[in-house]
Amino acid sequence: MPTIDLDRAWQLHPQVSVRPEPFGALLYHFGTRRLSFLKDRTLLEVVRGLSDAPTARAACTDAGVGAPELARYQAALATLADSSILVERAS
Repeated sequence: MPTIDLDRAWQLHPQVSVRPEPFGALLYHFGTRRLSFLKDRTLLEVVRGLSDAPTARAACTDAGVGAPELARYQAALATLADSSILVERAS
């Protein structure tokens, strides 16, 4: 299972486009031509907040993700990072 360090800064890959949908969002990576679905509006808020938050953990907190749910969101973010949808942001 892929992992992601929540205490690091992350962002959407520059070649990824986000299209909000009633169920969540569609993410399209123009470089890899990979389409990903976010089926959770809170996860969409986390992903959108990554570029402004100092860490992925902060983006989760800002989106209202509580401690009991954090592992689930960490796994979702790790999957997105593993597919190059998310990349670590330079400090």
